[in-house]
Amino acid sequence: MATPEFDLNDIKRRMQGAVASLSKDLGSLRTGRATPSLLDPIQVDAYGSAMPMAQVATVSVPEPRLLSISVWDRSMVTAVEKAIRESDLGLNPQTEGQTIRLRIPEMNEQRRKEMVKVAHKYTEEARVAVRHVRRDGLDHLKKLLKDSAISEDDEKRQAADVQKATDQYIAEIDGVLASKEKEIMQV
Repeated sequence: MATPEFDLNDIKRRMQGAVASLSKDLGSLRTGRATPSLLDPIQVDAYGSAMPMAQVATVSVPEPRLLSISVWDRSMVTAVEKAIRESDLGLNPQTEGQTIRLRIPEMNEQRRKEMVKVAHKYTEEARVAVRHVRRDGLDHLKKLLKDSAISEDDEKRQAADVQKATDQYIAEIDGVLASKEKEIMQV
């Protein structure tokens, strides 16, 4: 059986996926304004599986500091409410029939610091994801070396390329965090 070739571009694509996922997660963090993307990371326990909010309800922004969630199935209202309460967002849903309203409170200094902590948590998860991709790449290179598919020099050179890509994406992740932290702390 032929050993698959080593593909640095695939490694970079997977690392870029971690950065994109982080950007999406940070986009859902509260900065004091109501946006539907705030609820994107919330998974609702619906029909025996975890579903994104967008698949069980419509989210709208009637006012700058208010989210209105219209749940499509009446039986799902309590599940949606529970998912919002258990999220890291610290929002308190108010239910009226099939509509859930979420007031976005003014962020005080303490709440801003909490949001920065959540941003740091998301960022660390992204860093770990990039490191996992690096590990997979290095393991693949070791296997190719062991199977005599590449020379030791090639393995060392490609391992250095993987490390360089890892450093680049970790720096990009840190940059994304820094800009989000600045946005959160801005009064």
